[in-house]
Amino acid sequence: METEKKSFWKSGHTPTLLSAFLYFDMSFMVWVMIGPLAVVIAADYPMDPLQKAQLVALPILGGSILRLVLGALTDYIGPKLTGQIGMVFTLIPLVIGWQFVHSLDQLYIVALLLGIAGASFAAALPLAGQWYPKEHQGLAMGIAGAGNSGTVISTLFANRIAQHFGSWEVVFGLAIIPISVVFILFTLFARNSPHRPAPKKMSQYASVLRQGDAWVFCLFYAVTFGGFIGLSNYLTIFFNAQYGLSAVRAADFTTLCVIAGSFFRPLGGYLSDRFGGIRMLTVLYCGAGIMLALVAPMPPLAAVIVILFVGMMCLGAGNGAVFQLVPQRFGSELGLMTGIVGAAGGLGGYALPMLLGKLYQMTGSYTPGFVCLSGVVLLALGLLVVMQLRWRSTWASAAPIAPLPGRLDA
Repeated sequence: METEKKSFWKSGHTPTLLSAFLYFDMSFMVWVMIGPLAVVIAADYPMDPLQKAQLVALPILGGSILRLVLGALTDYIGPKLTGQIGMVFTLIPLVIGWQFVHSLDQLYIVALLLGIAGASFAAALPLAGQWYPKEHQGLAMGIAGAGNSGTVISTLFANRIAQHFGSWEVVFGLAIIPISVVFILFTLFARNSPHRPAPKKMSQYASVLRQGDAWVFCLFYAVTFGGFIGLSNYLTIFFNAQYGLSAVRAADFTTLCVIAGSFFRPLGGYLSDRFGGIRMLTVLYCGAGIMLALVAPMPPLAAVIVILFVGMMCLGAGNGAVFQLVPQRFGSELGLMTGIVGAAGGLGGYALPMLLGKLYQMTGSYTPGFVCLSGVVLLALGLLVVMQLRWRSTWASAAPIAPLPGRLDA
């Protein structure tokens, strides 16, 4: 077919792909701001370990819930308009956090509302992915999804800005600027794909959720994306509590780990296009499970940074692998499935800080928490091994990837 002969850059719409990336990138930056700021905020509002975990987990919970809303809007009114609405509403928690927070309870409300930015996933990925044929879906979704690199901006600069101005509130105010700029660029350059599927009826939504594969993908993404975003939001607290680092230094080391997860997501999508999403996800789950287990003994700081870097790399690339598989199985319901699977990823990200914070408060150690996280990843690996035995004889056998002898998903 002609589309199979086109290169990646000629097969879709590059301005839309880059617009989706920028939208997701700046939204992600806003979504995770409270993670690195938590140590600074604790100076104004003293919190126990569980309260800190709750603060950094609430934006993820909000994003998880609202991804279902934006996923449905994407299906009905299109991803571009949905993205524009998302950016406008993202300004609400930024303004409140900048000017109107006077208690920890009010800050919890702001944290939950930051989930509006996290829900951007449900519009950005379909906006980009619907332009590209299946053989390039992994890379397209990976590039758009690499907007999770916005996490790097927050972990690298949020605490420095707060330290420079002597106020963490000003970080919320300054974040209004890039969101506004990206809104203008997005409005000018993003376009809905002419191949966008027709809106689905509610009965079709229910039909998708009755399919076991939908729940399996939800679990897989809860592990990969949930692991990435949960650790991104919590590692500053971890480095501060476990290794006694300052807020800025703890966020700097978090940045190193986040870079791995962010920038290896497109590679995960590309390698999944080339070698098969199931094969790649198997390898990546193995790597992530082993790395999280190695963190559990609490090795020296230099070693734990290297271990977490590799672990976050596996989780980030795993995000790309999962979303190389989703369009193969649910191509005509991509907008809907992006919202559903993205919501599951958010729930996984909410659970991770709560688990680490609760177990640390109970035991005074992070070892039990990382043992549990490693176990969850390895359980997901076991499920993947079981599911691929069925998938390779059904939809996965037609996946448009390069032929490899003995590949798992052929």
